[in-house]
Amino acid sequence: MAGFRRRALGRRARGTGNLHVVSLFLGGAADREVVEVVRRTAVVLVAGALVLLAGCNGDGKSGGSAGGSRSTAAAPATVHLSLADGSADVPPITPLGVSVSGGTLDDVTVVDGAGKQVQGAVADQPSPSPAPSSSAQNVPGATTRVWTPAEPLAYATKYTVTATAHNSARKQAKARATFTTVTPKAQTTPGVGPLDGTTVGVGIPIRVYFDHPVAEANRAEVERHLRVTTSTPTDGVWSWLAADEVHFRPSTYWPAGSDVRLDAELFGIDLGNGVWGKGNRTVSFHVGPKHVSVADAAAHTLQVYDGDRLIQTFPMSAGSNDNPTRNGDHVVLESFRKIVMDSSTFGLAVDAPGGYRADVEYAVRISNNGEFVHAAPWSVGQQGISNVSHGCINLSTENGNWFFNWAQPGDIVTVTNSVGPTLSAQDGDIYDWAIPWDQWRAGSALK
Repeated sequence: MAGFRRRALGRRARGTGNLHVVSLFLGGAADREVVEVVRRTAVVLVAGALVLLAGCNGDGKSGGSAGGSRSTAAAPATVHLSLADGSADVPPITPLGVSVSGGTLDDVTVVDGAGKQVQGAVADQPSPSPAPSSSAQNVPGATTRVWTPAEPLAYATKYTVTATAHNSARKQAKARATFTTVTPKAQTTPGVGPLDGTTVGVGIPIRVYFDHPVAEANRAEVERHLRVTTSTPTDGVWSWLAADEVHFRPSTYWPAGSDVRLDAELFGIDLGNGVWGKGNRTVSFHVGPKHVSVADAAAHTLQVYDGDRLIQTFPMSAGSNDNPTRNGDHVVLESFRKIVMDSSTFGLAVDAPGGYRADVEYAVRISNNGEFVHAAPWSVGQQGISNVSHGCINLSTENGNWFFNWAQPGDIVTVTNSVGPTLSAQDGDIYDWAIPWDQWRAGSALK
């Protein structure tokens, strides 16, 4: 015999997953061949076992484990402010917008330079939305809200706004910006007519007067903050009669019995040239009955209408050819039981030819160029016949008394057929109805 051969014995050790190869003690070439085959087979078996073990154990990078799938981390929340940190010359009414993506807004606080908190509230974004600064852009899909102060922010003041939010894992995000409001060179609160709480006639326009001229480029924004509301809808429009004066009227007279309200919300509004609105004003007035009178200089009559009904026809004397009464719709401005009329007030000396100084009763002013409807007992002989006044409408004392008690500020006195020109800017501040409607609308800065 070439010798005896033992069988290769391979077995797994109890309690382990490792394969042990037992050494063989063999003799002869054939036996050596057998041993080599067994050795190679064992290597393959060991390598396969290692692969299987690696696949079962895992290292956390294969996306799974014996215990189940791994959870995904929550995306972070982000907060963006509409004002960039360090913003300067900010109008105090600028909306403070806060955009949150990937989370929910928790709180917005604003403090002044001394650290005092400014009371305010967060609300849904108004329309149009506040424009973000270059360093705080709105994020697609973000939710934007606006913080509004309980009281307006002040001029020339530093503020810090802080906004916080959280994501679905309750992890907090924060954004903060410090800004300074604009420092005006001058501030203005406009004068307004008619006065609050008054009752006026159907012809009164709303007039707003500024202490400083409003720059042409800023007039549209000023108009947007002069809000007129009426109990009876009208087609009223603002028209700039001068750089420091803007009026509002409908295409025809106000509807009788209407209630009108002006909200001049000009605080924080830039009027140009360093001038800013100082405060807001609200004026409300009631439109009384429709009183329109027609003074026909050719017929020498004053016809008085209550609504559409003619109730009086008075003989009158209008301005002479040398001092004619202006044509057009005049607005009653004020009334005087007694007044001294003096020609020197419009440049004609009392002792000059045509000059005068007289005590006058029942005088109703219809323009600021010296035109009145008043009692003139000295011209009763010419009333109804010729025009001899210095531009006023002359009535008898009795008729003047009646008209004085009838007239209210804002009533209309329409002068027709006078040899004089039409009422214009040279005749005072209310010549509004002499301006054609298309021309009036063209005077608005809101095209």
